Amino acid sequence: MNSTPTVGDIKAAVGQIRENVGRVIVGKSEVVDLALVALLCEGHILFEDVPGIGKTTLAKALARSLDCTFRRIQFTPDLLPSDVTGLAVYNQKTQEFEYRPGPLMAQIVLADEINRATPRTQSALLEAMQERQITVDGATKILPRPFLVMATQNPIELEGTFPLPEAQVDRFFMKLALGYPSADEENSILLRFERVEPLDSLQPVTGGAAVFAMQRAVRHVRVEASIRDYIVALVHATRAHSAVELGASPRGSLYLYHGAQAFAALHGRDFVLPDDVKYLVPFIITHRLIIGAQTRLRGRSAEQIVKEIVESVPVPVEQ
Repeated sequence: MNSTPTVGDIKAAVGQIRENVGRVIVGKSEVVDLALVALLCEGHILFEDVPGIGKTTLAKALARSLDCTFRRIQFTPDLLPSDVTGLAVYNQKTQEFEYRPGPLMAQIVLADEINRATPRTQSALLEAMQERQITVDGATKILPRPFLVMATQNPIELEGTFPLPEAQVDRFFMKLALGYPSADEENSILLRFERVEPLDSLQPVTGGAAVFAMQRAVRHVRVEASIRDYIVALVHATRAHSAVELGASPRGSLYLYHGAQAFAALHGRDFVLPDDVKYLVPFIITHRLIIGAQTRLRGRSAEQIVKEIVESVPVPVEQ
């Protein structure tokens, strides 16, 4: 790939990554594409789904396809911030403190059951997710690039969990759910994993440097003023809606803007369409909204409200 990849190069590279991940993950092409959009935008992903449906496998398959380092952190109530970021240890021979890296010093990090850790430990991720760096004993450590956090939480089992603070939820680029496979897909899973583990033989199809170049290239995808206004109108509508206590932040607008650029590049286009924005809104905006208690009691969800907003905001038309 050239030092400055074109949208055609990005589409071809993404196709290879998609095909490679598809050797392990059966039938979840939409989720894989959305994960690649987040990757191209240097964004992080929150998976809220039941156990055993392939969240860890997806993260590992993506890391191997990109030839990136991968670490998994199992979040528990007794996990300390230093268990995540690493810590400085005194070396008696050199009589100096030496930094011992934590699992966060990897390119793709799976934060498994993130809501089981205490707020203090959860907050250890805030600086890393936003600034791509961590601070240990006053010293700043730059994280490797590309850097992607894929966090999971179980929406069913809430005993012994600590809800993620709004500031942390807002730092996730998108919120996804894999969902159960269909009967045919589950049959294919049984056959594929019958004798071998497909993940063991998965080979890289690109490298971290190429991914970093693609992340820079997608920022040059053209966004017309009318589409920019459309994004702003959608986000402002979440703040004005009577059922919403707290609407999407400007970070949500920015993520939607960059997400549309990456989604267009994924399909080989150097320009964004209104449909790109409409498609991404539920995945990028919904988890940022705080819905009023009365609205929840009436059985209305954030997903329904976002759908109403998308339907109510006029779509820009080509002049």
